Amino acid sequence: MTTVLIVEDDPINFRVFSKILTKRGGLEVKGTEDVEEVIRIALAKEADVVLMDVSLSRSVYRNQPVDGIKITQILKANPKTSWLPIILVTAHAMEGDRESFLQESGADGYISKPVVDHQEFIDRIKDAAAKRSA
Repeated sequence: MTTVLIVEDDPINFRVFSKILTKRGGLEVKGTEDVEEVIRIALAKEADVVLMDVSLSRSVYRNQPVDGIKITQILKANPKTSWLPIILVTAHAMEGDRESFLQESGADGYISKPVVDHQEFIDRIKDAAAKRSA
């Protein structure tokens, strides 16, 4: 079973993503915005793909506020977690944001909010997870 780690600080977005992925996609879901927990899950290989909110308002790592870009950089810089596919999810969808966020973070994909096409959302996540296990 494919497990998706949702790193999201908005409980409504978490519930919507979780419901889409479990009910329509048949995927397992874990969720946290705690950076230490994200890293622990990644190191333990308890997730096959990460959905990473770019704008995390409450996440802190080593006493410093961090956003999804920084957490992605941390995961991609560690050889023990760099294998994990990370898809950025954000409401920041201005022209150029996608390329800028992907380049800065090292993430594997980008999805803008709100998610309108649920099947495409599921397919993109499953594709990312399949590439990881290939």
